[in-house]
Amino acid sequence: MKKYRAGIVGMGFIGAAHLEALRRLGTVDVVAVADAFQGEEKAESYGVARGYSDYREMIEKEDLDVLHICTPNVTHCEIALYAMERDVNIVCEKPMCCSVEEADKMIDMARKKGLMHGVNYHNRWYPMTAQLHEMAKRGEFGDIHAVYGEFSQDWLLYDSDYSWRIEASDAGKTRAVSDIGTHWLDLCEYITGLRVTEVCADFKILHETRKKPLGEALTFGGSKGESAYEEIRVTTEDHANLMFRLSNGALGSAVFSQIIPGRNAKLEMTVAGIKQSAVWCCDTCNEVRLGRRGEYSCLFEKNPGLMDEKVRVNAGYPGGHGEGFPDAFKNSFRAMYSAIGKVKENPEYADFETGKREVILCDRILESAQKRQWITV
Repeated sequence: MKKYRAGIVGMGFIGAAHLEALRRLGTVDVVAVADAFQGEEKAESYGVARGYSDYREMIEKEDLDVLHICTPNVTHCEIALYAMERDVNIVCEKPMCCSVEEADKMIDMARKKGLMHGVNYHNRWYPMTAQLHEMAKRGEFGDIHAVYGEFSQDWLLYDSDYSWRIEASDAGKTRAVSDIGTHWLDLCEYITGLRVTEVCADFKILHETRKKPLGEALTFGGSKGESAYEEIRVTTEDHANLMFRLSNGALGSAVFSQIIPGRNAKLEMTVAGIKQSAVWCCDTCNEVRLGRRGEYSCLFEKNPGLMDEKVRVNAGYPGGHGEGFPDAFKNSFRAMYSAIGKVKENPEYADFETGKREVILCDRILESAQKRQWITV
């Protein structure tokens, strides 16, 4: 059995999540990590053999099979191109990059080199979201006529809450939409098999300025009441309301927000068809609520024996044993690593084409909010 050599660049919250998931696969050795802030210390704290402050040095020295990119969005393209030029497969955090031009460069390089290229839209990989995908393909909902829901958080509620994601120079032109909204949109298109064709959006910036601490600011670290800070201007949205139309004429609506008190990270989606509806929420990710007119609603709980054979691999434990966020990462990476050396078009995992699709959606949604009108995708 081949053991893949992996490296991770960026060891914040999400880099650590990648590390933990990869260790559970059994086919991957995370041989090194890189982080511009205390790379060696972070490697030691996570029990990784070597740490670097420069990802280039790690790539040159470690003979990697795969690089996981978990850094600020604006760096993704540069890092990915550098690695792919040296024949390293890529797993990239979302959003994949900050422009369509960057996405095209990444796609072209991956194709030229024949490399596996994945974007970690992990919400496809919960056992029950994968099950809904199969149910929709079989027509169990009938003609889908409406999809709606939310992805809401509260970690940027106060003007003293700060992350690099707030600054367009690091994160790109949108924030709530690109950071969490793309997760929801990818899941919507994945479950239904439909495409978003038109969008109409409205944005809100709650705090026109924020207090940026002069020390290190951790994702989801909360307001620390730092006395030493600088005021920065905010140009990206805290909250987005979205209406959209799908390729079959279905209507959709969603809220993407990082300023809803009491919402840690709630992703919820309702899919309504003429035969049946389904509600899935990450808070109760091991169950789906199904409803039909004139019948009792029911809970379909995760149980490999009742799930489609194709998606049972996503349920690592028997029914009654909960699986969640870390397991979705593991499932996503398992699918990506299994494609190394045999990449095909339109894989079940999100690839660079998916990443480009989400960049395009972000651009059209931003355009709609700026012009205050419906925009064709």
